[in-house]
Amino acid sequence: MHASSNLGVRTICPLILLALIGTPISGDEGPASTDDTKNGDDRRAVVSSVEAARVLASVLHEAMHATLQTTHDRYYREDEGLPIPAAIMKNVFADLKTKQNVTLRWLVVEGQAMNTDHVAKGKFEEAAVKLLKAGELSHEEFEDGIYRRAAPITLSNHCLKCHVPDRKDTRDRKAGLIVSVPVAAKASH
Repeated sequence: MHASSNLGVRTICPLILLALIGTPISGDEGPASTDDTKNGDDRRAVVSSVEAARVLASVLHEAMHATLQTTHDRYYREDEGLPIPAAIMKNVFADLKTKQNVTLRWLVVEGQAMNTDHVAKGKFEEAAVKLLKAGELSHEEFEDGIYRRAAPITLSNHCLKCHVPDRKDTRDRKAGLIVSVPVAAKASH
């Protein structure tokens, strides 16, 4: 058996994520110049259709979820004083925003907010919280040239100590991840 045959989603997704961070999604032209953002619009199109945005958001969600779970399970030790993986991943989110113009943000669904930046803002996010809590696999919208997708992130037992300190059981809970992707103006629903 080849060593590579044991590679699973939790190994492959972080590798894909690392490749995406340094590769322009919109093609060979690289990041938009400042001239592309005149009139205060820094939301240059990353993809040419809503369907492409949906696929990209889904892949990014799976990659982030797998990366978070793997990093937490294999490398994080609470007693070593290390920053929690979700906080470290904000650096990855910042790189994706800078290099790809794709925005990712954690969303509180169940449990306590570890950061007030993660609390639902606006109707889309409030609806996402309700739907993800109810078991929906995702919630999406396309408005003003931005495709947004919220999907669940598993809060497993090692997350619950902080996120659900007064829990009565160790069943998994949910957080969320919102991925926002600019879509070309000519895109259709």
